[in-house]
Amino acid sequence: MTTRDLIALLISFMYATSLILVAEIIRRRRGYPQEFTRKIVHVGAGMWVLGVLGLFETWYIGVIPFASFIFINYIVWRYKILDAVDAPDSTPGTVYFALSITILFGFLWRTGSPNDHGYIAAAGTMAMTWGDALAAIVGKTWGRHKYTVGTSTRSLEGSLAMFIASGTAMLLVLQLAPGSSLSPLAAPLGLGVSLTAALIAALIATAAEAVSPHGMDNISVPLISGLAVFATVMALG
Repeated sequence: MTTRDLIALLISFMYATSLILVAEIIRRRRGYPQEFTRKIVHVGAGMWVLGVLGLFETWYIGVIPFASFIFINYIVWRYKILDAVDAPDSTPGTVYFALSITILFGFLWRTGSPNDHGYIAAAGTMAMTWGDALAAIVGKTWGRHKYTVGTSTRSLEGSLAMFIASGTAMLLVLQLAPGSSLSPLAAPLGLGVSLTAALIAALIATAAEAVSPHGMDNISVPLISGLAVFATVMALG
């Protein structure tokens, strides 16, 4: 472990702690519903994968924060320690989200290597971070056309928001991250490759979100999206 890795670990845990505390303070002082503060934590945690890519020097040290929150989130969910994160009837979605990010980065991220695909792991994470968050907001606010697949009920409006938000977020990552300080040895992708990968992954992510039982989309969407992006980039790039 290098000094840079140690500093990055401290920053990562400080960021996570601050994010949760801010969400809890907002809930208590402003009286916002738990679902709102949960989304703040959801988006804030998902976006931090970009910070992890830029801060850590050693990939397997960088995975530690993700892996740690599999267990931390389980304790928080199991004993309902933080109202800003878990309602009494909430699923262990935060546990699944941390697990999916750990798997993605564990398999794809390789600092200091031209085979570094950490940016693909980040893209898969963005599908859940922004796609799911906006799908929930749009679906609950403007969702009028409902449909049911198995035990999951969604709205067409929410699914459209999922497709647009996840596709846009993944496209931005695929265009901006390779060759930057986030993935310096990764070859930049052409716009055609990035757009094709983002659209295919967004379509698959939307379908996965629609059919996944409540809470399970936190693991199915990132993993399937990351796999779709990886397969497309390898085939076209």
